[in-house]
Amino acid sequence: MSSTITTKDGVEIFYKDWGTGQPIVFSHGWPLSADDWDAQMLFFLSHGYRVIAHDRRGHGRSTQTADGNDMDHYAADLAALTEALDLRNAIHIGHSTGGGEVAHYVARHGQERTAKVVLISAVPPIMVKTKDNPDGTPIEVFDALRAQLAANRAQFYLDVAGGPFYGFNRPGAKASEGIIQNWWRQGMMGGTKAHYDCIKAFSETDFTEDLKKIHQPALVLHGDDDQVVPYKDAGVLSAKLLKNATLKIYPGYPHGAFTTHADVINPDLLAFIKS
Repeated sequence: MSSTITTKDGVEIFYKDWGTGQPIVFSHGWPLSADDWDAQMLFFLSHGYRVIAHDRRGHGRSTQTADGNDMDHYAADLAALTEALDLRNAIHIGHSTGGGEVAHYVARHGQERTAKVVLISAVPPIMVKTKDNPDGTPIEVFDALRAQLAANRAQFYLDVAGGPFYGFNRPGAKASEGIIQNWWRQGMMGGTKAHYDCIKAFSETDFTEDLKKIHQPALVLHGDDDQVVPYKDAGVLSAKLLKNATLKIYPGYPHGAFTTHADVINPDLLAFIKS
C-alpha cells in the first residue's frame, strides 16, 4: 500500500509500505523519490521482508515545501514515519543524500528502533571542502549546481542523468534511455525550491558526530568511479568513523550503481542483512 503521514509542521510525506517481516527502510538521493528504489523494493519483498520507502519533503509526491529543506527536518520526518508505522528492528538503507538522512536519523532519533545501517554512495561525513575537510569538493561546484537548477532545471536534470550520475559519460558506456528518463521524471516531480535548498543540505551538513554515535552494524558501499560523491572523501572516511562498519569499494561503479548494477548490489545487501 501507499499512503501519507503528516508531520508536526504540516508536511505530507508520501510513502510505500509493502509486505511483512523485518522492515527495510529506504532513503533516496537528491532530487529523486521513493521510486528510485524499485529494484531493491521488489527484490527484498520477494525475500520475505517488509519494504518501506518515502518521498523526502519537497520531493516526489510529498508536499512541495518552501522551507524546512534541511537535514534536521529530513531526519525528523523519517523519525515521524518510523513512529507512525511503529517500525522496530529496522534496517535503514540510504543512498547519497539519503545516506546523510539515515545517519542523522539514527544518531538523533533511531537508536532504539534500528538494527543495521547501510550507506550507498553516501554524502557523509561532509562533502564540501573546508579547513577540516581539505580533500572535499569546493563550494564553487555546488554554487554551479544551484545556478544550473535555477536557470533551466529540466535540461540540468537531463544532463545529470545522462552524464555523471550513472557514468553514462564514460568512454564505451552504454546509456539506458529508460534510466535517464526515469531519473528526469522523478526529479521533475519534486519542488524546485526544495531541490535548490537540498544542495546546501547534502553538501554542507557535517555528519561526523552522527557517524560516531551509530553503534549498529553498518555496511558502507561506494563505487570508485563515483563522479558525484568522491569515494575517498565519503565512504572511506565514513567507515572509519562508524564503530562497527564494513567497507566495500566497487571498481568502476558510478554514483547510481544500485540501479545500473542491482544484480551485484542486491545480493550484497541481502548477505549483510542476513549476517
